[in-house]
Amino acid sequence: MTPAWRRFLVPSLSTLAMLLLLIGLGTWQVYRLHWKEGILAQIATGEAAPPVPLPAKPSPYTKVSVTGRFRYDQAAEYGAEVRDTMAGPTMGAYQIVPLERPGAPTILVDRGWIPQNRATALNEPAGAVTVSGYVHPGDSPRWFSPTDDDAGRQFFTLDPAVIGAVVGAPNPEPYALVAMGPETAGTYPVPAQHLPRPPNNHLSYAITWYGLAVALLIIFGAWVRKALRS
Repeated sequence: MTPAWRRFLVPSLSTLAMLLLLIGLGTWQVYRLHWKEGILAQIATGEAAPPVPLPAKPSPYTKVSVTGRFRYDQAAEYGAEVRDTMAGPTMGAYQIVPLERPGAPTILVDRGWIPQNRATALNEPAGAVTVSGYVHPGDSPRWFSPTDDDAGRQFFTLDPAVIGAVVGAPNPEPYALVAMGPETAGTYPVPAQHLPRPPNNHLSYAITWYGLAVALLIIFGAWVRKALRS
């Protein structure tokens, strides 16, 4: 007859190894949770602060303001997004308009979401305007990025150099400016209301890993009781 300790040795060691792994994963997610909450707090603080004049080399997602003149004749659209409107779910995109500045490179401004089909004209202020928003670094096409429609000025990658060359605003700044402001019902574009925030799912992940650790202990305990009775 096999000694009791030999019967339980391998299952116990295997259970211990899996238990340590699950606890380690849960603890790592708790660490990530505190780290992400710190980042979100920094974003909230930056969002509440007033914009600063656009520096020569702004950091990504810095909240800034800049003055210039919009070239609506060079406007383009970026991306595709369905939003709920008074008319129901509506397909739309983001309006990209070059902002010309005297003695400085043009900046492509994401003025906000516009519906594909609209009954009213877009709000397009003339003359010198001051735009407040955050700096969005330029993107590069990915494997599954849709193909840009140069002729229709419809883009799916926010690449300022490519967009600028197509619409007639060559050599713009290597980043875009995402306009921020209040939403006015029935008026388009709809600017961004917040800085982008990374997802924070670490608490649910931690609960999942710790929950699996508890379930493992319960299953192992039930197996031990059954083995001792046999």
